[in-house]
Parts: sequence; C-alpha cells; structure tokens
Amino acid sequence: MQHDDLVYLAEMYDFAVGIAQRANGLERASFDADEDLRLAIVQLLGWLGEAARRVSAGFKDAHPDIPWSFIVGMRNILAHDYLHVDYDVVFKTATEKVPDLVATLAAKLPPDER
Repeated sequence: MQHDDLVYLAEMYDFAVGIAQRANGLERASFDADEDLRLAIVQLLGWLGEAARRVSAGFKDAHPDIPWSFIVGMRNILAHDYLHVDYDVVFKTATEKVPDLVATLAAKLPPDER
C-alpha cells in the first residue's frame, strides 16, 4: 500500500462514517423533508468518491471487495450531472450500502486511522 492510499482510504472512512451517522435510522420522509441533510449526504458522497478516485489502481485491484466503480461513478454524477441526481439512489446508498462500506474500510485501516 502506498502512503497516499492510506491517506485516501482514511478519508473515505471518515466520509462514510459521516454519511452512516446521518443516515442511521433515517426514514425516507425525513430525508425528503430535510434539504440540509440531503445536501450534507450528497456532499459527503461526492467527497467519498473523490477520495476513492485518488486511490492507486494497484490498491483498487488488490481490494475488489470495495465497489470502486460505483463510488467514483456516483461522485461523477453528483459533481457533473447534479441536475439529474436520483435521490432514490442517494437514499438507498446512504442507508443500505454505506454502513457496510464503513465496516469494509475499517478492516483495511490500522486502528489509529479509524
């Protein structure tokens, strides 16, 4: 693992934890009613994807259990196709996929990086 990979992986973990904390127990109606929450989750997903984009190809190849393409692809949509964000996908990602990602990332980080 390159030093930069560890830095970006730790950032990914921090952003994923931020999403998971906000989405824990979140109901769809509450998500839809809270614009600040939606914006926070979208921003954190974008930053998560940007950090993932910067991880080396070698590290990505060695860790196919992380959905790199999905994470970076979502970032690209949020950053470049922001007028067409699918909030069904954002909600499902935040509430269903990110908690698992937190655990996966935590397992790859040294304890002092979590």
